[in-house]
Amino acid sequence: MTADTLPRIDAEDRLRADLYNYLGLILSAPPEQMLLDQTAGLSGDTSELGRAIDQLAAVAKVTKPKGVITEYNALFIGLGRGELLPYASYYLTGFLNEKPLARLRGDMAALRIARSDNVFEPEDNIASLMEMMGGLIVGRFGAPATLSVQKDFFAKHIGPWAGHFFGDLTAAKGSVFYAGVGAVGQAFMTIEKEAFRLSNEEQHTNGPNTRHLGGST
Repeated sequence: MTADTLPRIDAEDRLRADLYNYLGLILSAPPEQMLLDQTAGLSGDTSELGRAIDQLAAVAKVTKPKGVITEYNALFIGLGRGELLPYASYYLTGFLNEKPLARLRGDMAALRIARSDNVFEPEDNIASLMEMMGGLIVGRFGAPATLSVQKDFFAKHIGPWAGHFFGDLTAAKGSVFYAGVGAVGQAFMTIEKEAFRLSNEEQHTNGPNTRHLGGST
């Protein structure tokens, strides 16, 4: 496939995918200095998401890798378990490895998404879901996902709980740097949920050829 025949991804959708991928990366492991420096260089606008990005960048400027490792471990690992359990099954049923995980695995198979051999956590953790959504948008698992596929994946696996999780992350006792991550994630989930709702309304009004209205800063 040549550059001329590669599917075109709108700049807005690339920004969405970038933010999903960033959240997936920052939630999968404590950031090293390079990622902290990159985060410190982010800038937003006057929107809720933009202000959350600015606040996260300000915290990143004074955050050191050693401190954020301690914070990450307290939040997500702990002695036996961390302060938060960032899994869809837990948020939706109160238990791990329940039906939401089984449904996700079925949809992953249909979308040709496979867990890496070196990843042992259940696939319904928040970091993996952010990574999957970003990959669907830009076509990391094949052709870029249509709006309908994106909307369906979000509605089934992200929308029902991710905003709640990010709110909990913002308010968690152990959150300092990750409180900023939570604020960005919560604002972004609100934008995505509303954009999918509006696109659904437009689709019913104007037909199927409508595009996503939301995006990141």
